[in-house]
Amino acid sequence: MQEKTTAFLFDLNGTIIDDMEFHARAWHEILTNDLGADLTWEEVKKEMYGKNSEVLARIFGDDHFTGEEVHKASLKKEKYYQEAYKPHLKLIDGLHDFLKQAAENKVKMAIASAAITDNIDFVVDNLDIREYFDALVSADDVDNSKPDPETFLKAAEKLGASPEECIVFEDAPKGVEAAQNAGMRCVVITTAHPKEDFAQYSNVVAYIADYTDAYTTGFFTEGV
Repeated sequence: MQEKTTAFLFDLNGTIIDDMEFHARAWHEILTNDLGADLTWEEVKKEMYGKNSEVLARIFGDDHFTGEEVHKASLKKEKYYQEAYKPHLKLIDGLHDFLKQAAENKVKMAIASAAITDNIDFVVDNLDIREYFDALVSADDVDNSKPDPETFLKAAEKLGASPEECIVFEDAPKGVEAAQNAGMRCVVITTAHPKEDFAQYSNVVAYIADYTDAYTTGFFTEGV
């Protein structure tokens, strides 16, 4: 690495766990069956980024629901997601060893995600990986969702790291854009999008299918 790396910032969904299909199912259930949105499966998948309140506002308009209605729909969606996904919950291949190696090399780590706090807790506690993370930043902690850089900048601040010292692990174009806006390098994990979807970003340093990739092992054999 050209710059010294002292911190890893991980998105959650599609980056730590490969669960985006289950989020799509949950959103499709809530949006079409509960709320009556006239959306196809593909349209739902394209809209389900950012905070839950932002998803609902994009589809139905800013003032369509009261705050209480948004909260209720959000809770129902996450309950549906967690119940459906829990039997399948597991880390992306190679990640546990990668986290362990990073910790042994004293690399600070954070989760920086648009997921709500409850979903982050659901993952880190059920998979017993909380010990590896020095900070957790969720949708509940920021005013502006990705591609705004706030999520990553807040995580870096919590770790005491400058943007130049951080490497972000992301699976989505808007997340990569947020990292670029934060002045951070990014490793793309191709669980949800092909390489072509990231061609416009200059901060991508590598593409990996999972954490068994030779690039990730190079962090520790070559030094970070």
